[in-house]
Amino acid sequence: MDDMGDYVSDDELAIGPLRELGWDVETVSWRDKNADWEKYEAVILRTPWDYHEVPDEFLDALKKIEAAGTRLENSLEIVKWNLNKTYLQELEERGVLIVPTIWGMGRIDENIVNKWFQLLGADEIIIKPVISATARHTYRIRKFLPELTAIFENQDHMVQPFMKNIVEEGEFSLFYFGSEFSHAILKSPKQDDFRVQEEWGGIIKAVEPDEKILEAGENALNQIGQKLLYA
Repeated sequence: MDDMGDYVSDDELAIGPLRELGWDVETVSWRDKNADWEKYEAVILRTPWDYHEVPDEFLDALKKIEAAGTRLENSLEIVKWNLNKTYLQELEERGVLIVPTIWGMGRIDENIVNKWFQLLGADEIIIKPVISATARHTYRIRKFLPELTAIFENQDHMVQPFMKNIVEEGEFSLFYFGSEFSHAILKSPKQDDFRVQEEWGGIIKAVEPDEKILEAGENALNQIGQKLLYA
């Protein structure tokens, strides 16, 4: 990003060890139109957390990197697939369990929202854009809020029952490098919140995942169908 601002980044922790292995590393904003991508052997995507604001521009920048003949990790193909949360539909079709989801587009009104509650059999639901990051425009609601109409007017969205264990237990993230499991963390929201991101006060701690969590992670990764630098 041009400016990390209040976003959390751990990227710098990798620069020293990579240099010790003979890699000369520098950080470049994806928005830098003067970047000479040809001079690099590889570009690794790390923390472009503003991509969702202009996703087409972001993908155009990645196309320039690949057109320069520079190795992009992960690849443009996988980023295009993963950029839109509808990729979860494909994973579900391949046998990966996901939270029950209604995929929507177009205008939202009170009747539509009431129908979501009925279809999902939930007293609380989550609505968010299908292209989003850091819980931006993510809402936990018990009833229709008029402001949602304007917010989602031109945004495809996804709707899910609120999973109470996000608050009671937290959200697990598994990390893989070259398809090999590395480590896991547990992200928990601050008091009276549901967003687990650090930007919203979320708490992160290292954990040892149990066998069922590892199996779920391995299954999801295997269904992607290609080896990734990281996941």
